[in-house]
Amino acid sequence: MTPTLRHAVADDLMAVGSLHQRSRVAAYSSFLPPEALATPTPEGMGRYWVERWSYERDDHLMTVAERDGRLVGFTYVGPDELDGVVDPHAAMLRAIHLDPAEQGRGTGRALMDDALHTMRSWGRTRATLWVLAGNVHARRFYERGGWAPEGRERDEHFGPVVTRQLRYARPL
Repeated sequence: MTPTLRHAVADDLMAVGSLHQRSRVAAYSSFLPPEALATPTPEGMGRYWVERWSYERDDHLMTVAERDGRLVGFTYVGPDELDGVVDPHAAMLRAIHLDPAEQGRGTGRALMDDALHTMRSWGRTRATLWVLAGNVHARRFYERGGWAPEGRERDEHFGPVVTRQLRYARPL
C-alpha cells in the first residue's frame, strides 16, 4: 500500500524536522562520525524548517508522505541555483528523506515521482540535486531513477565535518 502524499503546511514542520534528523542519522551513520550527526536535535531541525519555510514557501514546494496518519517522508523542491545564477530550465530536488522504517516500501519512489512531476509542471526540462559522495545507497537509488553525476563537486560542512557532495542531474 502506497502512502498518501500531500503538500506540507506550517503545522507539519516540527514533525518534518524530527523525521529529517532521524533519516540523516540512519542514512549517514555508516560513513560520517557521530559528532557530525549529534546536532541539530530533532527540535532544532524542526526550527530550521520553520525558519526556512518562512522565506522559501513562495518558490519551493514541500510534499509529505503519510502512512496511517503518521509522517513517513518528505521532499522539498525549488529553483536550481548554481554559483549564484538561477537556471530557468531546471529545478532542484533540495531534500528527500524517509523515516528509516519506510526504506524498501516504495515511499521514496512515490515521493521522487511526485517531485519530478512537480518540476515538470513548473515547465522545467531538467532536474538537479546534491548528494553526499559517501551515501552509496542514495546514489544507487538516484541512478536507478535516471539520475547521473554531472561532474561537479563541492565541500560542505556537516556539523564539524567537511563532506564531499556530488551534483546529479536528469532530464524531465
